[in-house]
Amino acid sequence: MSLSRMIALFERVVIFMAALGGVIVLIQMVWISYGVFTRYAMNAPDRMVTEATALLLFPVAFAGLAYALREDAYPRVTMLTDLFRPAVRKGFALLNMGLMLAVGLFFSLAAIKATTGAFKSGASSEILLWPRYAFWAPGAAALILFSIYAALRLARLVVTPASDLKSEI
Repeated sequence: MSLSRMIALFERVVIFMAALGGVIVLIQMVWISYGVFTRYAMNAPDRMVTEATALLLFPVAFAGLAYALREDAYPRVTMLTDLFRPAVRKGFALLNMGLMLAVGLFFSLAAIKATTGAFKSGASSEILLWPRYAFWAPGAAALILFSIYAALRLARLVVTPASDLKSEI
């Protein structure tokens, strides 16, 4: 399978993961609204809403990482690098993508360790008694996806001639 085909395949998964993050946000929004309604309109607070929405923050925080990379949505200051010739700009782009991959791998490993630790220990949330690994696993999956996608994008940067790079640098 060619690099371009692998990137295209992973971009479909990236879009799915971002959509999943959007669904989680909608669930949080509805659940928080329900919690506010029961607390103030019915004077019967929902004890689960705070913990549930807090536990959902981890997966939603990382669900859009790879999508942001796909859309080139990470901030960059290019005033100085635009003055350099294409080969130097490519070097900065390689450094930038390499750092993003390193950070993604670090957080992926930490999330995998947290997920497996929570699974092995059988830890559950305090009020809901839901297994904690169920909340760690989607975040870990999103971080792994980001790392693989960043590695593919780094590989594409490496093989693309500096004169052909436009959006990467």
